[in-house]
Amino acid sequence: MKKKIKPIWGIRIKGDTTSTFQKVSSSIHVDKRLFKEDILASIIHVEMLNKQKIINFKIKNKIIWGLKKIQNQIIKKNYIFDYKDEDIHMSIEKKLFELIGEDAGFIHTARSRNDQVLVDLKIWMINSNKKLIKMLEQTINNILKIAEKNIYTIMPGFTHLKNAQPISFAHYILAYVEMFIRDRNRFNNNFSNLKENPLGSCALSGTSFNIDRNYTTKKLAFNNPTGNSIDTVSDRDFVLDFLFASSTCAMHISRLAEEFIIWNSDAFKLISMNDNIVTGSSIMPQKKNPDSLEFLRGKVSNSYGNLFSMLTILKGLPLSYFKDLQDDKKIVFDTFDNLSDSIKVLNEVLKNFSVNKNEMLKLAKKGYITATDLADYFVENLNFPFRKSYQITAKIVNYCEKNKKLLSDLSIDELKKIEPNIKDDVIKVFELKNSVNSKKSYGGTSFENIKKMIKKYKNA
Repeated sequence: MKKKIKPIWGIRIKGDTTSTFQKVSSSIHVDKRLFKEDILASIIHVEMLNKQKIINFKIKNKIIWGLKKIQNQIIKKNYIFDYKDEDIHMSIEKKLFELIGEDAGFIHTARSRNDQVLVDLKIWMINSNKKLIKMLEQTINNILKIAEKNIYTIMPGFTHLKNAQPISFAHYILAYVEMFIRDRNRFNNNFSNLKENPLGSCALSGTSFNIDRNYTTKKLAFNNPTGNSIDTVSDRDFVLDFLFASSTCAMHISRLAEEFIIWNSDAFKLISMNDNIVTGSSIMPQKKNPDSLEFLRGKVSNSYGNLFSMLTILKGLPLSYFKDLQDDKKIVFDTFDNLSDSIKVLNEVLKNFSVNKNEMLKLAKKGYITATDLADYFVENLNFPFRKSYQITAKIVNYCEKNKKLLSDLSIDELKKIEPNIKDDVIKVFELKNSVNSKKSYGGTSFENIKKMIKKYKNA
């Protein structure tokens, strides 16, 4: 008959934990995805213990053999995760006792679950940050391909969702490259805190054993060991950094999704979405709904909620460790899963929509969007102060509105009735391409600027 393995605290706490509390207290259904990180960190830990002559060579090898056997069982799905084991750390330790006997108890020498869970989570988050960075780089590349094809595609730039000034569609879409580069940088910045090694801080005060934290730091690919054991087990700033970076990235995705939803609508018709990223209606046969975009717009609320949850958990906690912190893993995993799914869907959208260039140009001809160019013309050619130029241009726009004309429809004679000093070459400022190409200031929408920026982004 298999010997029943009691909880490690079974000597001190006599009674069995109630089944209800066992279920709500257990986190193994969440943190079981840390099994590889937990086993890796445990192997490095016992190698350090042996190196420091805290455990002997035979015990080290027995523990490592047992841990690798457990990892293979989990990978091959021959392992039972029992909520009574509370978490992945205790589950693996319990299984290790079953495999190698009492020598398994040496694995927890100079280590607490407090620093153990942190090292596992940090390793997992380092790899997850790298995955998100790679996915964002693919997003950036997809946008650059779209921009290259649309340098000369003219559309209205909007303020307050009203036609403002003509721009290149490439210039518009490259704005999101800037956003996603900042997102990528935020995830890169997370590494400075993530790469501090918590292992060896133990419960909160460090240990009296002669451990080598620099050894485990190097072997686990951290940059340096943490400097204060109390702060180490209390710290979840690296979680907040990740959640903030994820929330900001999700917000950027949501903004793009919202614009595409508007532009795909029958009212705008500026873009069209391929059939493989839309859905139909249960009652209206004609419908093609942009559900993929609505998925992206909705998921940002999940990221915001997780960030706020973690801030709320931390805001009233004294030092050092409390059970409240157990929720950090669920929050991090959920945020990562949602954001990685969102980036995948976004990349599918970017590959499966088309730009309706004629509709963009048609809309760009509405709303007197070269009016600012006309005001600038007065400043440059007639040496008028800009505010005077603004007022004259406003009068011309009013005239167009009253007579149902476009600015480009006006004759020189009509313009001179409002401003006698105007010259014949004013007509060129009403051309949309001339307007776009005139914005040559760094970061502006001129065609040459766009080409330079695309090259810069590719080389970044």
